[in-house]
Amino acid sequence: MSNLNGAYYGPSIPPPSKTYHRPGKGGGGGGCCGLFSCCCGCLCSCIFNLIFQILFTIAIIIGAVVLVIWLIFRPNNVKFHVTDTTLTQFDFSTANNTLYYNLALNMSIRNPNKRIGIYYDSIEARAFYNGQRFAATPLEKFYQGHKKTNNLTAEFKGQNVVMLGSKVSNYDEDKRSGVYGIDLKLYLKIRLKFGWIKTTKFKPKIKCDLKVPLESNGGSSGGFQATRCKFDW
Repeated sequence: MSNLNGAYYGPSIPPPSKTYHRPGKGGGGGGCCGLFSCCCGCLCSCIFNLIFQILFTIAIIIGAVVLVIWLIFRPNNVKFHVTDTTLTQFDFSTANNTLYYNLALNMSIRNPNKRIGIYYDSIEARAFYNGQRFAATPLEKFYQGHKKTNNLTAEFKGQNVVMLGSKVSNYDEDKRSGVYGIDLKLYLKIRLKFGWIKTTKFKPKIKCDLKVPLESNGGSSGGFQATRCKFDW
């Protein structure tokens, strides 16, 4: 090829190649994604803070209501006593590990509160000897008004297998003295009444540690001492 005007320009230079970037890849999409993540984080933080503030406010309101109710009604613990017992049989057979019993208990329940009534929706009395339950009986449900005292009777009669094991010696000692260490437990389901407000059910337990004398031929091995029971939470 002949040179134009005697000058040589060399080989032709190819045009620059074009670079294509797909959306979401590379530096261009990252800024948008970071902005969206920042907005999401702020929104979630605001929602969690709002929920926390609502729950905190509700807790404060409930606490204030409970405090006001307590200041108004000033609740006192209900008092449980076993006032009298009658035990005419309490025989344990080592041959078949069976306890034969005939026991009656008189109890008093005192509500000392001036503005609180109590619904006794369920009462179950259970009798224990050396940690072993040998009898149980349901008692009548009732409503107890302000500053009222109610009397109940629980009767246990029959026979049951009781595994005393090494504690048979405790029974022998009680038999010689004529006074038996019997525990009474009351399992309650109660509701409280504040004016027209009724609470949900509570399930307290009452425990009475008793020393019960055996009666024989119309007499006893010693008079029973009225015993105050305690809450067994």
